[in-house]
Amino acid sequence: MWMKFAGAEKEIEKQKQELIEMKNTGEDLDEEINTLENKIEGKESEKTFSGILLAFLTAGLVGIVFVIHVLPAIAQRFTHAVYDSAEMVEKDPMHDARAKVAQGDWEGAIEAFRAAAVAEPLNRLPWVEIAKIQIDHLEDAGSAVTTLRTAIEGQEWEENDAAYLMFRLAEIYDKELHDRSSAATTLQQVMEQFPETRHSANARHKLHEWGLV
Repeated sequence: MWMKFAGAEKEIEKQKQELIEMKNTGEDLDEEINTLENKIEGKESEKTFSGILLAFLTAGLVGIVFVIHVLPAIAQRFTHAVYDSAEMVEKDPMHDARAKVAQGDWEGAIEAFRAAAVAEPLNRLPWVEIAKIQIDHLEDAGSAVTTLRTAIEGQEWEENDAAYLMFRLAEIYDKELHDRSSAATTLQQVMEQFPETRHSANARHKLHEWGLV
């Protein structure tokens, strides 16, 4: 149809040129001129209608292409975005451990937290949670001490993380095992390892409360 539309345009131009030539001859060609003008007018009307029809057909074709190809692609991208986000949530290393805690499976939770610690070695939370389970649910403060010492000695921690683990260890020594001497030694290590920091000041304050400085 596009070829026919373009052909009509060329034919109209050709007839207009013929009309100009006929008018310029000076001959009495009124009847022929009128006939040709009517033909041109009819062709132009036909061309206008064809143009409108082509516009509608093109719009319809674009709509069909959008529905068949573009819209499904957009929907697929959206679906992938949703499910990929859900998958990222499911891949949270702590997810399984929290589920075990909710079920009261303490040994399973400890194993899952250890796996999370391997997956995220700079995350102190799995170690803290393991020690908490060992104290609160398994009543095994000795294992909690081992857990925290393993964490402290097995990783190059950021200052805040290392200090937090050491203070937690000192707390377990003092409150759970009633071993203030070991607790004080741990706080001394904090002061030596982080001199002139708030961690050192907090450790000194605690030792002062205990009457050890």
